[in-house]
Amino acid sequence: MALKKYKPMTAGTRWRIGNAYAEITTNEPEKSLVEFKKGTGGRNSSGRRAMRYIGGGHKKMYRVIDFKRNKKEIPATVATIEYDPNRSAFIALLHYADGEKRYIIAPQGLKVGATVVSGDAVAPELGNALQLKNMPLGTVVHNIEMQPGQGGKIARSAGASAQLSNKETKYAVLKMPSGELRKVLINCYATVGVASNSDHNLESKGKAGANRWKGIKPRNRGVAMNPVDHPMGGGEGRASGGHPRSRTGKYAKGEKTRTKGKGSDKLIIQRSNGSKLSK
Repeated sequence: MALKKYKPMTAGTRWRIGNAYAEITTNEPEKSLVEFKKGTGGRNSSGRRAMRYIGGGHKKMYRVIDFKRNKKEIPATVATIEYDPNRSAFIALLHYADGEKRYIIAPQGLKVGATVVSGDAVAPELGNALQLKNMPLGTVVHNIEMQPGQGGKIARSAGASAQLSNKETKYAVLKMPSGELRKVLINCYATVGVASNSDHNLESKGKAGANRWKGIKPRNRGVAMNPVDHPMGGGEGRASGGHPRSRTGKYAKGEKTRTKGKGSDKLIIQRSNGSKLSK
């Protein structure tokens, strides 16, 4: 993908680095695959604020994405590559041979006019979806299922991917984006390739208003509050506030947050920090 550096015509564009959207081929989504999406503004069903720092933002429609890729053995042609306001990766509109249309997460390098297919006996080529047991070792995949038929859950954001490093009788071993080695059932589906828009993390918003467009309100620091409002508040002058912690007093740095004895512990061979979990 290509990035666009803006000229410093205003204070907001001086540090702005945006997406040039060179891969995008249309600005109009497929009407049959969009649904109305209502913002909550951080309010619950009683109308009271349940989450802070949420509100405003541009209206957006939800694009219905096919994470399951369960239309087997039917070839589809890539009609468009589109921007999706609900996710960081781009999406691709597929026109199937039987006339149906579906959106998928677009892999990096997928072009308009290309043919993709999902199934048990398809080639492990870019954009194709197949079971992990039918892929050669070293294949880079995204949109990976955790349970067969559940739909892709892993590696769906921009530039995300996992590498198939080993295959066993029941499980396939994947090297995750974090460096973690994890087992996934070998008959789970995954899509070949890396999720598109890999330079998303290099973009710079340039001004606070860009977050307001996304429905994110300013988040004030705990150290700037009073003691009654936050554990890190108060003090004379610019006090540091002590050990970083949340509004409820839970440590924000260094404390383990993963549930002890979680069921999927047995599927993790090695954590991203190199520690071993599985025996």
